[in-house]
Amino acid sequence: MIPRTFHFVFGLKPQTEPFHLMHYLCLASCLAVERPQAVVMHYDHEPWGEWWDRIRPALQLRKAARSRLVDEFVYADRGMDRYRYAHAADFVRLQALIEQGGVYADIDTLFLQPLPQSLWARGVCVLGEERSPRPGEASYCNAWIAAPPGDRFCRAWLDEMATSFDGSWSGHSTLLPGRLAQRLPGALHVEPESAFYAFDWRPHRIDDLFLRDRPVPAGAYSLHLWNHLWWARERRDFSRFHAERLTPDYVAFAATTYARLARPFLPPDVAVDIGAWRRQRGAALAEHWRHPLRALREACRRAC
Repeated sequence: MIPRTFHFVFGLKPQTEPFHLMHYLCLASCLAVERPQAVVMHYDHEPWGEWWDRIRPALQLRKAARSRLVDEFVYADRGMDRYRYAHAADFVRLQALIEQGGVYADIDTLFLQPLPQSLWARGVCVLGEERSPRPGEASYCNAWIAAPPGDRFCRAWLDEMATSFDGSWSGHSTLLPGRLAQRLPGALHVEPESAFYAFDWRPHRIDDLFLRDRPVPAGAYSLHLWNHLWWARERRDFSRFHAERLTPDYVAFAATTYARLARPFLPPDVAVDIGAWRRQRGAALAEHWRHPLRALREACRRAC
């Protein structure tokens, strides 16, 4: 049996901003939907802020072991260096599952419906398929992993990560488990893309999450939000949406997929204002159309 313990990793770099509403809604939806026996937060630098203060009493806090390999790695692509903390988390999650078992999920997850008993009863590692960054090669994303303690697939994965880690985003984290599955038949169960990654990482699918309201497959247990692709205000290559727009007013009133599904987990005592939401929406549209090249690309995309 896979233990009903959920693991999250956060704060592997100094926390210069308060814990975000999106992160709170991830944990709140996990607690409400899955009713786990325990929720363990693995961290180096403890989060802070209003949303952290609300959720912290429901968590078990555990200091994460540092990865010397990642700490000392020299990135060929200097732009990837800012994601060093995310690569460290790739090692922490597997170590936690090997030691304790349970479910690991990225903290940009929204939980929708309980996992079926048949999944908990599996005696092997469980992953979900994602849209592959390399067509023709299977990609099993590590943003959601379930495993019993001491799982042999997780142990093999962690061992090979130590030698195959190259500083890329997907090599060790999504493509390596696909190759391992071929060498270890029966050691891995794979859920379809609709289970955890119904909205993939392409720009129009991110917009389907945050700027439009789209149906969700009946078999979706949770949604991965790909926040590293849209979080920063200055990053506009994947979406005009960014973290500053994900406010209580947005969750309460926006007619979008994410807002509709996250709304039940917004605390009832949080003050929201539909007038403030309308002003926020107007300001976001004005900001968007001030970028003519972006507007032209989107107009061409709609015309096509």
